Amino acid sequence: MKRANEICPTTAKGKAENGALFVDVRSRTELDQVTFDVPHCLEIPLQELEERWREIPKDRDIVLVCLSGERSLRATYYLMNAGYQQVYNMREGLLKWVANGFPVKGDVASLASQASCDCSKPNCC
Repeated sequence: MKRANEICPTTAKGKAENGALFVDVRSRTELDQVTFDVPHCLEIPLQELEERWREIPKDRDIVLVCLSGERSLRATYYLMNAGYQQVYNMREGLLKWVANGFPVKGDVASLASQASCDCSKPNCC
């Protein structure tokens, strides 16, 4: 299997500024708290991706994002297997995006409780 293309938040931000579509695969609860402030963002929680992946265009750069980069990596491979060529996983996710001071909408303070991985929580990592 081909290895996923992974990019840092700075590169992802540049792609967003040049028309790339962010696909945020975090849960609805997470999306309600804070989101990426980029021109083009589609919210498809990972658990809905299998039913909704056709909503994602194949003719532009797609940047998969989540909290830490783990769920979005799974989504990246899913789209690659579905024939997507211009798909990228953003390493370190929203946490690194915020640490870099990049734009978000919502309550950044809510990320503090999510910052440490506790894989006993549903949808963690």
